Amino acid sequence: MADSRQVVDALVRARRGGIAASAALGGLALIGGLAYRALRGAAPPEKGGPDFSKVDEDEARLMLRAMVAATIADGMVDTAERKRLDAAVAGAGLDSDGRAWLDRELESPAEIDEIAERVNDPDAAARIYTAARLAIDPDTLQERQFLKMLAEALDVPGEATTRIERDIPA
Repeated sequence: MADSRQVVDALVRARRGGIAASAALGGLALIGGLAYRALRGAAPPEKGGPDFSKVDEDEARLMLRAMVAATIADGMVDTAERKRLDAAVAGAGLDSDGRAWLDRELESPAEIDEIAERVNDPDAAARIYTAARLAIDPDTLQERQFLKMLAEALDVPGEATTRIERDIPA
């Protein structure tokens, strides 16, 4: 399968609106910057700060699983979500194994507890939550409930989720 980091990056870049323009540095960098700001209440330092584009494969895979689970939290993949997913698949250059993995995830998405039990770091938790939030426009009760339950399971503070929501344009 293609590198999960490439798929996450492509999914973020496939978002419409102002957020896609912000992803010029890369989707992973955008996720990391939003999560950092959400947890700390301030932007990362311009010099000497963390390199948010450096995410290990395991964390990227968890981000991707959370993004897929968020995408189908309401029981369906709507037209805009499908378009974004297809653009990300094309942009990441997924091979047939990768497409098969993604199809399996769509058929049987990860449970919230399954995602959360693999996360022990508050920064990683905020990044995974941010990735899931970026994957969708939470326009249904089920999607909003999914995000709330994910934040709780990952122990992402309420102030942080509020900042993430504020920083992601509609």
